[in-house]
Amino acid sequence: MKWLLSILLVGVCFQMYAQSKAEIIQERIEFLAQEMEVEDISMEDIFEVLNDYYDHPLNLNTATQEEMQSLMLLNDFQIKSLLKWRDEKGLFKTLYELTEIDYWDLLTLEQIMPFVRVSEVKEKQKRNFKEYLKEGKIEGYMRYIQNIERKDGYQRVSDEEKEASNKYYWGDPSKIYSRFRYTHKKDLSVGVTMEKDPGEQLFGKTQPYGFDFYSAHAYYGGGKIIRKAVLGDYQLQIGQGLAFWTGYGFSKTADASTVKKNAGGIKPYNSTDEARSLRGAGLELGYRNFSFTSFVSYKGVDGSIQSLDTLENEEARLASSINQSGYHRTTSELARKNSMHELIYGAVAKYQTRVFHIGLNAIQQSYNTYFKREESLINKYQFEGKNLLNLSADYSVIIRNLSLFGEVAMSADTRKLAVLQGMDLAVGRGITLSALYRNYPKDYHTFYSTGFGDGGNTINESGFYFGGTFRLHKAWILNAYMDLFSSPWLKYRVDGPSKGNEVFAQLKYKPNTRFETYLRVRQKNKMQNASEYVGNIRPIETYRQMKYQWGLSVKLSGGWWWKSRIDFVTDNRPSKGLQKGFALSQDILYRPNKLPIEISLRYAIFSTDSYDTRIYAYEYNLQNVFSIPTYYGKGSRAYILLRYSFFKDHFDVWLRYAVFVYDGPGYISSGSEKINGNVKSEFGAQLRFKF
Repeated sequence: MKWLLSILLVGVCFQMYAQSKAEIIQERIEFLAQEMEVEDISMEDIFEVLNDYYDHPLNLNTATQEEMQSLMLLNDFQIKSLLKWRDEKGLFKTLYELTEIDYWDLLTLEQIMPFVRVSEVKEKQKRNFKEYLKEGKIEGYMRYIQNIERKDGYQRVSDEEKEASNKYYWGDPSKIYSRFRYTHKKDLSVGVTMEKDPGEQLFGKTQPYGFDFYSAHAYYGGGKIIRKAVLGDYQLQIGQGLAFWTGYGFSKTADASTVKKNAGGIKPYNSTDEARSLRGAGLELGYRNFSFTSFVSYKGVDGSIQSLDTLENEEARLASSINQSGYHRTTSELARKNSMHELIYGAVAKYQTRVFHIGLNAIQQSYNTYFKREESLINKYQFEGKNLLNLSADYSVIIRNLSLFGEVAMSADTRKLAVLQGMDLAVGRGITLSALYRNYPKDYHTFYSTGFGDGGNTINESGFYFGGTFRLHKAWILNAYMDLFSSPWLKYRVDGPSKGNEVFAQLKYKPNTRFETYLRVRQKNKMQNASEYVGNIRPIETYRQMKYQWGLSVKLSGGWWWKSRIDFVTDNRPSKGLQKGFALSQDILYRPNKLPIEISLRYAIFSTDSYDTRIYAYEYNLQNVFSIPTYYGKGSRAYILLRYSFFKDHFDVWLRYAVFVYDGPGYISSGSEKINGNVKSEFGAQLRFKF
């Protein structure tokens, strides 16, 4: 049997090395992003993790539980089995030994192979400054992106007109980004990031200091006692995301059995999401199985402020919301910039073994402006005040082939509890089942959270989720889930209590890395306000949405790949009747092994009856740029992406052109974003260097 596994492993290795580094990482991210219905997403932190492990593969002979979890490619049972094998039988000599471990197979090995290795264990030696510089990596990005057609917001008007109207942007339509970072494996990172969004000025009247957004950090993560330390901008992930979680946190994805979040604790921040990060300092101390994390953050946030005159003629300020777009283009957006100050501090105490952990968490958030939402029924249970304390406890335990996990969190202002309880069950190597219950009260409050759910906010939702991954054969995989959910109070576009359900199934056939095809079906039944009033009442109606997707990926000869995808959507609701949407896309990729060039081409056609039947399609873009544009209306979409590497792969250049051509009324969008014409195109260029 071992000789057969060796032959199969050699085949897998050969096929994996035939793929480029970018293609391997892109495949992992595309899989995670397939079910996201957001046009602009920030997945830079995920890319950075995989990119770092590709450059410095994780040694499975020394890898810790936390390091293997950070790969996002292994489940709890696989990690536990690997650690147990290593304890009982010693170090791995070859990668093919992994297939003999419980819950491991060739498919798992294929997924992780680019990011792991097995090698001898060497004692850690103290390094001086010169050795750190020699062994580390210096990397820089410079990026320029711009829409070609002029939007109404960029009309040439005087500064007085811009100050008097929020229709006009102060800056030009370019998006400029620069980032420079030094890293030493996983234990040291120092970086700075600068960005200007379209419409924002660069060294102008409203931005005299250059870029609109600056970010910097210094991070250390390699000691026994001082396990992690960060100064500057950073992320913090706790528990299952009920009390606090920055960075992206997944809920329902095409991998139906991965509902458990693995909190990364303190992590350096490299993204450009201006609202979902912390700015200050964090420290994690550890001794054996115990760890203690403390953190503090102080920064400005963009509040929607209303000034009131009191009886004593003193001005009072009320904040109705925090704007998280990060845009500072118009006079009103600039007025909101850093209009509030946010102070966050707290602590996390954790006890952890290989099969069990428990954590106690406390987070205090304070603002210098009083929060009070606009008077409306939907805002009746929203947070009001200046200070918010969140307390939570989270745990996980593995009992043989059963994994239990959960978190209970409380917002101290209302003393309401948010609860999440989940389980994973491994049935041999071929089946993994998941179940999850959550209950987020309508008056549970938190500003930074990403609890599992359908609504996106950890509030006003309860539900049950059941999912599973079934490896029917070495080439066939079935993923399926069912989610039942309800909301006891009003929410966006639903003026009353509501309920719904979602059913998803994906059957994938992948006999090797050269061929893959899948069929995906999703049905969603939800409640929403009707499009028309009945008298003075806008009734709530139940609608059914069906989404079908078929995809094909084939590796041709000479480094060429062909990908094809068909989407079909139906949306049926009483007030609008049956609506349909369709899209067909064709991709040609050129990934030669011996040439320093890569080419990505796409042409797509689409036709949708309304915005309700819009279609999201993941696209290849400049490295570290992630987008899932919306296909809406009738038209076509095309792009070309070129990448060229030179000076022994120390430098990379990307060029991209993308265009929408609509069969429309002669204009696109409205307001400041309005384009006169049926064409919307974009050009992007990026330079990266690394040493």
